[in-house]
Amino acid sequence: MRLAIALALASIVALGACRGDPVKCDQGCRNYATLVYWKQASAKIAAAPADQRDAVRKQHQDELDRYLEQGVPVCVTQCQSANNTDQTECMITAKTADQATACQ
Repeated sequence: MRLAIALALASIVALGACRGDPVKCDQGCRNYATLVYWKQASAKIAAAPADQRDAVRKQHQDELDRYLEQGVPVCVTQCQSANNTDQTECMITAKTADQATACQ
């Protein structure tokens, strides 16, 4: 029984050592989601009547805030599990939605 517990703990420690950086994963996930979101939202804002664009932009900003709050923790977990530092750095340094999606 003690051996089984020791092996289980050893495997947890080993898995933890192979996980990606949570701070970098958070940065990458937030940047990726923000760039991709605004690419789509910008088209909707531009299509709105000029006198409604500020309201539509605010609506999209509020929606993005909720989206990030819900989606980033899941993305960070997946990013850490993948432990792909090149992909994470790519998502962090992306300046456009096209660059961000090319990281995948």
